[in-house]
Amino acid sequence: MSHSEIALGGHHTPAMEPSPFAIPAKKLAMWLFIISDIMTFAACLVAYGFLRNATPNWPRPFQSSTIASVMVMTFILITSSFTMVLAVRAARAGHRVAGFRWTMITLAGGILFALLHIREWFAMIDQGVTLFKNPWGTGLFGGAYFSVTGLELLHVIAALIAFVIVGLGYKRGRYTSDDIENCGLFWQFINIVWMFVVPLVYLMNVAS
Repeated sequence: MSHSEIALGGHHTPAMEPSPFAIPAKKLAMWLFIISDIMTFAACLVAYGFLRNATPNWPRPFQSSTIASVMVMTFILITSSFTMVLAVRAARAGHRVAGFRWTMITLAGGILFALLHIREWFAMIDQGVTLFKNPWGTGLFGGAYFSVTGLELLHVIAALIAFVIVGLGYKRGRYTSDDIENCGLFWQFINIVWMFVVPLVYLMNVAS
């Protein structure tokens, strides 16, 4: 009889082995949350695209300066995505100091992105754009614009809060590399969503 078998009543029964598909409960919860969040963002983006195509006079308010700012924001997110990968890699290798440092660098990039995003909002508000009105007479534009970009910004802020809590906890030994990895999963998801927001909301609405 092999070591992986147990004799029961003359029959050989394979011993119980861990499932190769088993993942930690926290990571499973994060993946389930991301999957549900994908549905939320998809619904918002599809609704935005429908409204834009169904409105003949949909505004194109974004000037080259706004697009330049959006490109800087995109570069910051892409860079922070890379630093988050480094944070996860360091944490997995047991390098607690490096894992914490790269997490805080990612946090700094996220804060800069959020500040630039809020500045862009104030610029739009200065033009008279609100949830229910705008100077171009298309009432749904403000609501659609602030809903899509606001949902993205809300997720960024939530991730930044998680970076602070988990990062400091990881430094003190309260959290593990798995928690850093979960933060990384959420941050990469936010980055991917932004890559859909940029062309749909900004690049397709550049002033001609």
